[in-house]
Amino acid sequence: MTLQDIFNELDISKSTWNDWKNKGRAPKHFKLPNGQVRVRRADFEKWLDCLMEVNA
Repeated sequence: MTLQDIFNELDISKSTWNDWKNKGRAPKHFKLPNGQVRVRRADFEKWLDCLMEVNA
């Protein structure tokens, strides 16, 4: 997933993502050789599941 995919799915801004990333709260992500950041769909869904468990 691109970061834009995540921004759209969660309805968040880039600044929110950067805040989460800096605090270690963002889903597992990686950089491509061209510098773009990606998140695997499975990692994103696992991250969402963990958030739901914490709030349950």
